[in-house]
Amino acid sequence: MVSHTPWDLYKRSVTPPGTDTVTPPALVPLSSDRPPAPVNVSVMHLRADSATVYWEIPEGEVIIGFSISQQEGHTQRFIREVNTTSRSCVLWDLDQETDYIIQVQSIGLYGESQASKRVHFRTLKKSDRFPSNNDPAVEGVDKSRQLQTGEMIIIVVVLLMWAAVIALFCRQYDIIKDNDSSSGKDKVKPSSMASTPEHCSGGLLRSKVHR
Repeated sequence: MVSHTPWDLYKRSVTPPGTDTVTPPALVPLSSDRPPAPVNVSVMHLRADSATVYWEIPEGEVIIGFSISQQEGHTQRFIREVNTTSRSCVLWDLDQETDYIIQVQSIGLYGESQASKRVHFRTLKKSDRFPSNNDPAVEGVDKSRQLQTGEMIIIVVVLLMWAAVIALFCRQYDIIKDNDSSSGKDKVKPSSMASTPEHCSGGLLRSKVHR
C-alpha cells in the first residue's frame, strides 16, 4: 500500500494535466511592505543615568513609530512608541559606568523593519555629568559648582561697583551744596555796602535844600 503525504495530495489537486512538478507555496516569493531599518543611529548627551538616542529614516517612507531594544549584559529592555514621528528617544534609569547596546526599528503601516546596526555606548560617572570635550584636565569636575562660584563673584563685583557709584554721588552732592552756600554769602555783602552811600547822599541833598 502506497502512503500519500499532504504535499502529494496538494500537488495532485493543483497540478495541471501533463505537468510533473509544481513549486511549493512556501517557495513562492511574497512582496514585503515592511519599512527600511533606521540609519545613522547615534547616542548623545551621555549622563550617569541617561542618554539620548538619535536616528534617521530614509525619505519617502511612512513611519508611524519606533521600537528600541536596550541590552545590558544578559538583560534586555524594549521601548515601543506608536503614533509618533519622533527621531529620538531618551533612555532613563541607566546605571553609571555601564556598557549598553541598542538597536532601533521603524514601525510602518504593515509591520516593523529589521533592526538597525548595533550601537555600543557607556554611561559616565556621577561626577562626570558635564564633561569637557576640549579640556581633559577638568574632566570629572562638577561644573555646576563652578558655575555657582562664578555667579557669586559677578554679584559681589556688581555690588561693589554700585557702592562706589553711590559714594561718589554723595561726595559730589556735598561739594555742590558747599559751593551754593558760599555763593549765597558773597551775594549778601554787596547789598549792604550799597545802602550806605545812598544814606549819605540823601543826607547831603537835605543839607543843600535847607540852604
